[in-house]
Amino acid sequence: MITIREEIYRDTEAREALLDACFGPARFQKTCERLREGRMPADGLSLVIDRDGEVIGTVRLWHISAGPNRPALMLGPIAIDPSVQGLGLGGKLMREALERAGRRGHKAVLLVGDAPYYARFGFCAQKTGSLWLPGPYERDRFLALELEAGSLDGAHGLVTATGAAAEKPDLAALVAASSQGVLGGVVRTA
Repeated sequence: MITIREEIYRDTEAREALLDACFGPARFQKTCERLREGRMPADGLSLVIDRDGEVIGTVRLWHISAGPNRPALMLGPIAIDPSVQGLGLGGKLMREALERAGRRGHKAVLLVGDAPYYARFGFCAQKTGSLWLPGPYERDRFLALELEAGSLDGAHGLVTATGAAAEKPDLAALVAASSQGVLGGVVRTA
């Protein structure tokens, strides 16, 4: 059975393996990665396609500012397992992500990707002409979709990361727990 659901912690390893299979290590060099680095995805907008317990698709959306005081989301990466590409799963995942973003009150989504592919979802380069990203990218691949008409009218300036920073483990607490024999909720005995 195939379902689209919110990503959970135990999906992390499978998601990363899928992204490696689809994009390789070069994915960490992309400009949009600078906007995601050290950040948490937007609440409720980190989705996977689950096939009988196996992650075969992933998409995440991230809080950004599309110029000064202009909240938006950055979509990416989106990936589908190569063994099931061409079955329409990417389109279903994209539509679900955009629908959820709209229901949560988000007004615009930006991405860097293949314009002909993303045009079918309503993305185009017209609303990104006065925006720029913090690093190299191909201008014709910098696309936007307004979930609320006019939400990017007059948008200009540098796109920046906003939202919650990723939680970092409290190393001092881990060391203290380890020295007391408690780590991860398990009591260590000699």
